[in-house]
Amino acid sequence: MNTPNFRVTTDLYASKEKRFGTYAVDIMGYYVMSFVLGVLLGVLALIGVEEPLNFMSSLDGLEGFILNLFVYFIYYTVFESLSYKTLGKYITKTKVVMEDGTNPQISDILIRTLCRLIPFDFLSFLGDSGRGWHDSISNTYVVDERKFNAKKSNQLELELIGVVPIED
Repeated sequence: MNTPNFRVTTDLYASKEKRFGTYAVDIMGYYVMSFVLGVLLGVLALIGVEEPLNFMSSLDGLEGFILNLFVYFIYYTVFESLSYKTLGKYITKTKVVMEDGTNPQISDILIRTLCRLIPFDFLSFLGDSGRGWHDSISNTYVVDERKFNAKKSNQLELELIGVVPIED
């Protein structure tokens, strides 16, 4: 149920340690995803479908860099669009939400993911606010799930005081 008076506050933010841990796991996840893609291309080549592997082998430095950015973009967009979490966020028990506690829309996730491509964005959460550039530009928040769920539940309970349930 939506709680109209709910707002994400700084006490709900994921800690800088959790944010760093999330980033480390997500970088490993990105590399694993890239490795799996390479293995799949190798398997395809073994069964006679060599064009994708030949294409990948023919990429120059800039083209390879652009492909890596594309894989990076896909990693974050797919995970955060489906579950508002990445592999790192699952492990650190954090998630992405909007200021009112609702789940972000796909447009918010796309903006968030594009902003991750800003140089040094991965360090921006270390600032005083604890929010990265990709958080503030997309108006999203990374919160500690336990604290977030407890506050949202408490807020809902407060809003239900005095409300008479409708009986069928």
